[in-house]
Amino acid sequence: MRLQPDIKLLPGDYAIHLDLIAKVLGLDNAEKFFEDLPNKMRDQATYTALLHTYVQNKLSAKAKALLEKMTECGFAKYPLPYNHMLSLYISEGKLEKVPEIVNELKKNASPDIFTYNLLLSVCASQNNIEGAGKIFVELKKAKIEPDWITYSALTNLYIREKLFEKATSTLKEMEKKASRRNRVVYPSLLSLYTNMGDKDKVQRIWKKMKSCFRKMNDAEYTCMISSLAKLGEFEEAEKIYNEWESDSGSGDPRVPNTLLSAYINGNQIEMAENFHRRMIQKDISPCYTTWELLSWGYLKKQHMGKVLDCFKQAVGSVKKWNPNDRLVEEVLKKLEELGDTEGLEKLLVILRNAGHVSTAVYNSLLRGYAKAGKTPLVVAERMQKDNVPMDDETHELIKLTSRMGINEVLGSCRAD
Repeated sequence: MRLQPDIKLLPGDYAIHLDLIAKVLGLDNAEKFFEDLPNKMRDQATYTALLHTYVQNKLSAKAKALLEKMTECGFAKYPLPYNHMLSLYISEGKLEKVPEIVNELKKNASPDIFTYNLLLSVCASQNNIEGAGKIFVELKKAKIEPDWITYSALTNLYIREKLFEKATSTLKEMEKKASRRNRVVYPSLLSLYTNMGDKDKVQRIWKKMKSCFRKMNDAEYTCMISSLAKLGEFEEAEKIYNEWESDSGSGDPRVPNTLLSAYINGNQIEMAENFHRRMIQKDISPCYTTWELLSWGYLKKQHMGKVLDCFKQAVGSVKKWNPNDRLVEEVLKKLEELGDTEGLEKLLVILRNAGHVSTAVYNSLLRGYAKAGKTPLVVAERMQKDNVPMDDETHELIKLTSRMGINEVLGSCRAD
């Protein structure tokens, strides 16, 4: 574009370019791109693009410093930069900083609908009905039209506080915002009516969607299946799933995972197993979440062999595993309670292969051996090889288990 003689690039073009560089090449390259810009191209648009990059990377100090620079340069006379800062502080839980940003915004510009929606989300997180009411009044006084997100935030708050009459009123207003062009409102309506426990309204919204759109997308099917399952309408949920299976063809495992999760949460492990087999038969490849859900299901039933098989599949299904600490802790705890040293050793190997073996894991292994009255072999050497430090509990457990009967160690341990 820069080489085309008939194209005159504007700061807005460079702002888009900066945003794309940040996404593709990373923050350092985006900062260098900004520094290398001609002075006349460093204006409100490019500064705001860099600020957005800092917010996305949760760099509070850099974002704050840049906003101060923008204020000095006169580039903070509209609400977007402040909305970025509000989003950052809210996402970080630094709600005490919100009033300061709002005051700065009101000094230099005027809040817009996005500002008010962010403030309503803070009230919702704090169950602050009075505060939400004041914000809504201020919004109306500013002659700003509430959007569906405004009504959604208020409805969520009212439902949590069991103010169902008010929730019904805001839902009616929210439904007025739903349209062919504003399709995203419909799934939110389904979820909110589900939280109200209103099965009839859920069905009505779904019928309305079917009449408006030729085909439902995967996210909408997922939302409807989840809603029906939460309402205990499993037969209806299965019908919707059958419809998705025949109509979609995407094979996205997130849709069947919704029903699989419902079976597991309802302690219907046999139905979950049958449904999982059906997924495989339909060439739907299980993802990490599928295996994780099955791990939880088998854990509830104390089928520890199956838990470990599914857990191994889960870890092996992703390039880089970010451990579900709660799942790991619960599996370790149950194996410990059962004195299942073989299972603990297998889990140790899985975690080691995933690069997440730790002192806590080894201590759990030792507690399991103590429970079983057995002596593990070469634990200290294995920990050293895994570069895992011992703590006081490790030393005590090694002393305790060394006095127990020598146990025949797993072949996998000998191989280590």
